[in-house]
Amino acid sequence: MMSHALTDKVAVVIGGSGGIGIETCRLLAEAGARVAIGYRSAREKAETLAAALPGGGHRALPVSIEDTPSIEAFRDAVVSAFGRVDVLVNTAGITQQVPHADLDALTDELIDQIFINNWRGVFATIRAFAPALKATGDGLIVNMSSIAAFTGVGSNVAYCGAKAGLDIMASSLGRALAPEIRILSVSPGAVDTQFVPGRGKEFNDKVAATTPLKRITTPIDVAEAILACATHLKFSTGTRIVVDGGRHL
Repeated sequence: MMSHALTDKVAVVIGGSGGIGIETCRLLAEAGARVAIGYRSAREKAETLAAALPGGGHRALPVSIEDTPSIEAFRDAVVSAFGRVDVLVNTAGITQQVPHADLDALTDELIDQIFINNWRGVFATIRAFAPALKATGDGLIVNMSSIAAFTGVGSNVAYCGAKAGLDIMASSLGRALAPEIRILSVSPGAVDTQFVPGRGKEFNDKVAATTPLKRITTPIDVAEAILACATHLKFSTGTRIVVDGGRHL
């Protein structure tokens, strides 16, 4: 049975056409929210998703988190179309597999690209949407972090650093934006998506075998945690919600 906990709310999902983003949009819509799907290049996929979501009034709109004017134009389009913003979910990001011991392979260019997409772009998006979120008096920001932020195990060293930066951002902004806005990090382990190039069934099977709960994290697992931040974890801010089946243990 559909919950209506988010009826009359507007949720913005950056990276909404990705694996985690799609499930997040679906669950937020099922809970009654109108959803703004922010996509970089997958216009057709995002528009198809908007049309298929439960409820009505959903929109797919373009945004590049590498470019602050693009973020601000996206914000203006969202506010114009929806009139308010209650929830901002930042799922967009990039990475690339680089062995941690191969220092030369982690070039300055790749480091900059990872930090722009996984930290600066997230902060710029929050900066753009903060006034609209604050205006509701009960705004929520959920950032997609990773257990790489505190284990140091991930696709590359820069990715671990960027995600650690997101967790610190949540701590800092959890204090600075309270009480009108809450901010949380959702931190999965390896997720069964195509996010990291080169990871296939063999990798997924290995992850499942070495995870205490004996399976890899799914996009739905992560989306359910994001939904819980909006519907149930009302007295939490500035902290991380780990969704990894115990993989970090």
